[in-house]
Amino acid sequence: MIPWERAGDTVMTKLDRREATVLRGLITQIDGMLRTRADEAPQDELAELTGIRTGMSSAPEDPILARLLPDFHRLDADDAGKAELDSAAALRSLHEPELLDLKTGVAGVVLDTCPPDGGLVKLSLEQADAWLSAINDVRLALGTTLDVTEDMPDELPEDDPRSPHLGVYQWLTWMQEHLVLALSPDDEF
Repeated sequence: MIPWERAGDTVMTKLDRREATVLRGLITQIDGMLRTRADEAPQDELAELTGIRTGMSSAPEDPILARLLPDFHRLDADDAGKAELDSAAALRSLHEPELLDLKTGVAGVVLDTCPPDGGLVKLSLEQADAWLSAINDVRLALGTTLDVTEDMPDELPEDDPRSPHLGVYQWLTWMQEHLVLALSPDDEF
């Protein structure tokens, strides 16, 4: 991959076949997880009448989905009363469908604009923002899986099962950083 370049309202890079395959595969996995979560939402008669969709009222048990769909209102379950727990569940139920739509939407933009066999990627500024969000979601998911922390070394021992995946995480970080730089006015950095 070459660094992102901006020409007016267009941002461009070139991906080789392997990079495109890895990126598309990871985006597809995250998209699938999010769509499954959306499909598992309860069907609500009131939602059908009003058009206001509702989602799950409980946080995902899967650590990756929990990272991608954090609580809208964090409570210490030991100190929270029933009313506060109910309000947190209501907030999740009301807002999670929209968040899922946004996340699957940005995943769709990447899948629509990333050539399956690699090649030139040419994005509008809006599409570039979608790429930033989708790459961030993949980084969050991969970081959760790898248990990435600030003090994690740049390289892990070869016998560490996370070692090959850390390189992908770092590549995504590099891609995201360079896309941010391409989108930023020159005088900001």
